[in-house]
Amino acid sequence: MISTVINGLLNIDYPIIQGGMAWIADAGLAAAVSNAGGLGVIAAGYASEDWIRKEIRKAKSLTKKPFALNIMLLNPEAEMVGRVAMEEGVEVIITGAGSPGKYIADWKNSGIKVIPVIPSVSIARRMEKMGADAVIAEGMEAGGHIGELTTMALVPQVVDAVDIPVIAAGGIGDGRGLAAALMLGAVGVQMGTRFLVAQECDISRAYKEKILQAKDTSTMVTGRPTGHPVRVIKNRLAREFQRLERINAAPEEYEQLGQGSLYRAVREGDMETGSIMAGQIAGLVQKEQSCREIIVEIFQQAEQIIKEKCLDLNRIKNLVERSSEKWER
Repeated sequence: MISTVINGLLNIDYPIIQGGMAWIADAGLAAAVSNAGGLGVIAAGYASEDWIRKEIRKAKSLTKKPFALNIMLLNPEAEMVGRVAMEEGVEVIITGAGSPGKYIADWKNSGIKVIPVIPSVSIARRMEKMGADAVIAEGMEAGGHIGELTTMALVPQVVDAVDIPVIAAGGIGDGRGLAAALMLGAVGVQMGTRFLVAQECDISRAYKEKILQAKDTSTMVTGRPTGHPVRVIKNRLAREFQRLERINAAPEEYEQLGQGSLYRAVREGDMETGSIMAGQIAGLVQKEQSCREIIVEIFQQAEQIIKEKCLDLNRIKNLVERSSEKWER
């Protein structure tokens, strides 16, 4: 069984974290992932204090295992979300879309593990200096808000740059991706898109069907001029964002167009004017499973791949050695 430092750090059976997807990652999904041996995540997004408390308490009623709260630091109420996490005894906070620097000391003094999602080496180093317990190096293959570097390029550079554990994210959806992440030096993975079709994921049926029907070219990136690019599945809304880019629209027009769009996709099943956030790996996702089935399948596949490739490398080594002996004679 694949086990790394993350297992002990987070008290989990498998070094896998479920992505913190706003309007999607609720208590039910988080608890199911945690019960399956990974680290489930509740996404606070822009939710109210009451909703966040309710979801944390619900997750605790559904699992005795650790789970995390994802805090989007663009939220002007981020301080409140962190306070709720401390008061409710959340064990792990995962941050994104901003720097958690002014909160880390208080969170860690409350016994919380802090894991920022980072898009570059410089930010990874900054998070390490601030006291982060680990970082999630997320490539631009991921769904939702993204950076500019790919997972393949980003992860090994971050691994070389910091001394804290590095978790890989972006473009990982099966055992092959897990094995590749480990080979790049990561000690675990975060996955979001694959969990969109988990049986315990409570999103609209239309959203799940979009993921199951996706191809390798089904996603695109919108909103780059705003400084907050987002990867989504192509639809009418995404094309309208493209139009705004072509006419150099004001930031307010982007904000107005996107307002409420994720909710429309997730909860109302609006596949035309809703924001269908998903990673490039969506084209690889072809079946619905329980969270436990997803996790077990991924790790079994990764273990088999690593075992087979190690044997292949030994065979190649033996062939090279025999060839060398032949030429030496």
